[in-house]
Amino acid sequence: MNPYDATTHPGTHLVAETLDVTEVSTLNTTYRLGDPLYRAATRVIGTAYELDELHSRVTHAAKDALRLLEPVGRRELGGAWVSYTLLRTAVPELGDLLAQQDRTYGQLVESISAYRRLLTAPDSAQRSTNKGPGLAQETTSDRDDDWAVTGERRLVALEAVEAGDVRFRRTAVGEDAYVLREKPQRQDPAIWPQTVQQLVAEGLLHQDTSEGLYRPGQLLSLTPQGEAALHDARATTARVSAALGRSTTPASSGALAHSAAVPVARTPPTSSRSR
Repeated sequence: MNPYDATTHPGTHLVAETLDVTEVSTLNTTYRLGDPLYRAATRVIGTAYELDELHSRVTHAAKDALRLLEPVGRRELGGAWVSYTLLRTAVPELGDLLAQQDRTYGQLVESISAYRRLLTAPDSAQRSTNKGPGLAQETTSDRDDDWAVTGERRLVALEAVEAGDVRFRRTAVGEDAYVLREKPQRQDPAIWPQTVQQLVAEGLLHQDTSEGLYRPGQLLSLTPQGEAALHDARATTARVSAALGRSTTPASSGALAHSAAVPVARTPPTSSRSR
């Protein structure tokens, strides 16, 4: 039986229903820290709790907007300008939260699918280990965190923190870490908590430990080293883009020059051939 209520915890309910588990927070405890299944399960856990958190925020925002709309619906127009002013703030905020919730739901579905694909892979049985919550601490020598900062993950995290209002949080149940953006956009790429932890360890990000780790979360900011790393990453990206652009230009120019240099054979007029 699914222990999570879909009306209050849609993220964890979906995971429990799809993967047939009773405790979502322990989904990754049967794998080594460096195992792809561990990383995939951790993504599922974090995204599920993030969706639950967003659902709670959407519910509260909807109640606030409804409270402001009800007097207008009853045509109680006394002080209506106050309600309109508040609604101009409440309604867009609700829309942003709904967009963020929709995007997080899609991410959760994708993470569950990725986990299930790894789970059914032929070599998954060899990668898994004996059950037990203490196993993760015993196999730290097998840990490989390079995946957390490969590709664009490092640049994405640094740019997001530079934009501001990015917090590192943990769920009250299960102690699962996740990264929260105050006002994310639909097209914003995901930031994995492992990426943030790696960047903090490297001294590129500062995590404000004076704030609560659960609520409101610990605000992240760039250190001087992080600012320099972000500048270098952007410069490298720009140089690579420019190099790729130049690599295609000579070929096109050469082809045009060659076509200009080769004379075009003209077909004699029909009247000349007849003569």
